[in-house]
Amino acid sequence: MMRRDEASKAESCEDPIDVQQIEDSTEFALVMQLGASTREDIDTKTATLIGELNLLLSRRPGADDDPAVRDLCRRAYRLLELSERPTKETPAFSAFFYMRDVASLTRRLLWVYAEGSGHAP
Repeated sequence: MMRRDEASKAESCEDPIDVQQIEDSTEFALVMQLGASTREDIDTKTATLIGELNLLLSRRPGADDDPAVRDLCRRAYRLLELSERPTKETPAFSAFFYMRDVASLTRRLLWVYAEGSGHAP
């Protein structure tokens, strides 16, 4: 028999992902402009995108069946490594392009998730 916290954790893994929210989030990041964004804006959006990318990766959207999706997941995991993430000392332009890379991979995995789960827009 499952304990209450295990059941809750299992249920949360089964909840559908808010595809529209992640679409909006990635779109916002991809239209941001370096010259019009503060470092705080970049860091805040990056943290949000990292959370969304981790959520999508936790669902393993087709990674077991499709080598192209498996490659996307590998690229995402590599990008999310702490050694790859910007620090406070990282120049703003590098942090900005890291944010865009995370947004781009998040969007690609979102498309795979949406197609595979019937949540496509």
